[in-house]
Amino acid sequence: MAIEKSLLEQLKERRDQRLVGGGKERIAKIHAKGSITARERFDGLFDDGTFQEWGLHVEHNCHDFGMEKKFMPGDGVITGVGQVDGRPVAGFSQDFTVGGGALGQRHSQKICDVMDYAANCGLPFVAINDSGGARIQEGVDALSGYGQVFYRNVELSGLVPQIAVIAGSCAGGAAYSPALMDFLIMTRKNASMFICGPQVIKAATGVDTTMDEIGSAAANAAISGNVHFVAEDDQHALELVQELLSYLPSNNLDNPPHHPIEDISMVPDTSIDDLVPADAKGALDMEAVIQRIVDDGRFLQVHQEFAKNILVGFARIDGVVVGIIANQPMVKAGTIDIDASDKASRFIRFCNAFNIPLVTLVDVPGFLPGVQQEQGGIIRHGAKMLFAYCAATVPKITVITRKAYGGAYLAMCSRDMRADVVFAWPTAEIAVMGAEGAINVLYRRELEAAEDKQAKRAELVKEYHDRFASPYMAASRGMITDIIQPSMTRASISLALRNTLRKSETRPPKKHGLIPL
Repeated sequence: MAIEKSLLEQLKERRDQRLVGGGKERIAKIHAKGSITARERFDGLFDDGTFQEWGLHVEHNCHDFGMEKKFMPGDGVITGVGQVDGRPVAGFSQDFTVGGGALGQRHSQKICDVMDYAANCGLPFVAINDSGGARIQEGVDALSGYGQVFYRNVELSGLVPQIAVIAGSCAGGAAYSPALMDFLIMTRKNASMFICGPQVIKAATGVDTTMDEIGSAAANAAISGNVHFVAEDDQHALELVQELLSYLPSNNLDNPPHHPIEDISMVPDTSIDDLVPADAKGALDMEAVIQRIVDDGRFLQVHQEFAKNILVGFARIDGVVVGIIANQPMVKAGTIDIDASDKASRFIRFCNAFNIPLVTLVDVPGFLPGVQQEQGGIIRHGAKMLFAYCAATVPKITVITRKAYGGAYLAMCSRDMRADVVFAWPTAEIAVMGAEGAINVLYRRELEAAEDKQAKRAELVKEYHDRFASPYMAASRGMITDIIQPSMTRASISLALRNTLRKSETRPPKKHGLIPL
């Protein structure tokens, strides 16, 4: 006998009722703001027909404050697994049309269930945040729900990539789950992320502020550095998620999605030579150098608006996925400051956790001097870079393009930090400090006694530079693998990567190192 039609009709009715979330009127309001719904976000993220939903029929269990009379489909969150470019990805998308997407006990349970599944199956996890925060009517149960999610964020850390999208409100405790994830993408419009809003800040401190100053995408990306990517709208945010995933392995046991070409071209790219200023004091645009080195000039910058004196991001070199860290002399002369240290260290740690080779391009005059930097803890923050590079066991390829002075030379992955291969351009200057500063210390008396002080200074600067600051001194000490023409940079890195991809390095057994936080 065939199944009773009434059962199928009941199933269809219940599914249809839940698939519209909070109803057509609330959906229309979402669209009127220029946003899309939670389901539409998943439709845009996953390959057509691949999303398998979890917990469509879940309902809240709150019976206080009139909540027992409210129907909240899925308890305000959509969870499940779909495929992105043919690879399974787990995630959740909060539904603002249902109770403002507020988190309650069952809401949290749905998220935790799919996070556990991501951990057990080794799947990347994507969280689309659009919520009014904790469901006040559920009190401590809602707080407990956040705690359960936070715990799983930490469990997943370093196990599978975690990507958060801030597509609406993300306030108070709700902001800490994205903060515990690897990458945050925030839409420029209709989104906010903050702990205390302007009214709370005014009441507590007497300071007047605006949401743009503390919770906007611009503030979170450029000032606080909480956000890694700013998207123009929801669709752009989903495209960034897809592009980001294209560089990442599904989990820490997989290799990145390399697509190495068969034949590496060893033809020089003379256009790189043209990028190097004739004057050693001229600024080198490192972003232009990167675009010449990577495939199709495609460099997915991470934290593009934050600490612009250092560049980090993903690319491919002859099909091999790499994480790139580079000084940017166009900003603050490429010095390393507190924010640059944090930005680079976090990126290095992520790449190491997920088996992504590191390519470091060096043009650094030192750590940024200043009272604010010293009092802000530049020693502690700069030490993070040393720790991150030393702890990294993935392939590490370094290219010293020009300046590499003092402790910053070490912080940018020198041979002493166990870089596997270190190349230098003929323009490289490797020393404790620049020649101008060095002769002031070493030849103070000679300079004071000279009749023509300017001519004597020029003579000593050239002598010091030629003898001590050239790449040949470091190469003679075995600190440089080879000195190469700038035009051979892409080919040299590509060949070194292929030779190093099978690298296997173990460290002494211990629970974990203690990075200077």
